Amino acid sequence: MDNQTLQEVTALGDLLDIGKAISLILAGLFLWASNQLVRKFCEKLMEKIPSRRFLILQIATLFTFIWYIGGTYLMIAGIVQPPKEMLLAVGGSVAVAVGIALKDVAASMIAGIILLFDRPFQVGDRVSFSGTYGEIMSIGLRSVRLNTLDDNLVTIPNARFITEVVSSGNAGALDMMVVCDFHVALSADIEKAQSLIHEVIVTSRFAYLKKPVSFALNEVAVAERLAIQIRAKAYVLDVRYEKAFQSDIVLRVSQLFNKHGIERPRKDVTSVN
Repeated sequence: MDNQTLQEVTALGDLLDIGKAISLILAGLFLWASNQLVRKFCEKLMEKIPSRRFLILQIATLFTFIWYIGGTYLMIAGIVQPPKEMLLAVGGSVAVAVGIALKDVAASMIAGIILLFDRPFQVGDRVSFSGTYGEIMSIGLRSVRLNTLDDNLVTIPNARFITEVVSSGNAGALDMMVVCDFHVALSADIEKAQSLIHEVIVTSRFAYLKKPVSFALNEVAVAERLAIQIRAKAYVLDVRYEKAFQSDIVLRVSQLFNKHGIERPRKDVTSVN
C-alpha cells in the first residue's frame, strides 16, 4: 500500500471514529426530541389560542423544515468536520445516488420545499385531492398527511401536488363555506321553504354570520319527477365543525318541513293487481 493510499485510509478513520459516531447519534436524537417538544408546545398553545391555530401550525411546519436541514448540516460540519474537498466530493456522489436510486423521494422533497413557499394550501386547510377530502395535518419533507372526515390518516407524496389539481375550502381561514342541498316538490311553497332554511342557518350555533347566507334555486329531476333544488350556502365558524353544522341544518330543516307541510318530491307508486 503506497503512502497516499495509507494517508487516505487514516484520514477516513479519523472522520469515522467511535466517538464521533456516538456524537452523531446523540445529536440526531437531540434534533428529533427538540422537534417533538416544539410540536407538543404548539399543540398546547393551539388549545389556549384556537383562533391562531393555523398560524401556529404553519410556524411549526416551517420550524421542522429549518431545524432538520440546518441541524443535519451542523452535525456533519461540527462533529465530522470533513475537509472541503471531501465534502464536495461526497456531496456530489450523494446527489448522483439520490437522483438515480431515490428520484421519487428526491422529487417529493423538492416539491415539499416548493409547497412551503408557493402555499397552494396550508396546514389546517380542508382540501380535496384525487377524491380524498380532509384536513391537512402536516406538510413534511417527503409527504403531506391528510386526515379524512372518517378519521383516516392519508399520506400523499409531495410530488403529486405539483402536477395534479388540489382545491382548498378555506385557504388558511378558520371559517369555510358549507353547501347543503334541499329538494321540494314543484307544488311546494318555495319561498316558505327558503325562509325556513334561512331561519335554521342563522340560529345554528355553528354558523359564522359575519359572512352572508345565500341561496341558488334550480329545477332538477328527483325520483323520476321534476323538483326544485334549493342550494343553501353558509359559513361555518370553524372548519372542525363542518359536518356538525351540516348535520344540524339538515336535521332541523327536515323537522320544520314536516311541521309546516312543505311537500318533498316522491316517486309515483303504481299498484299492480
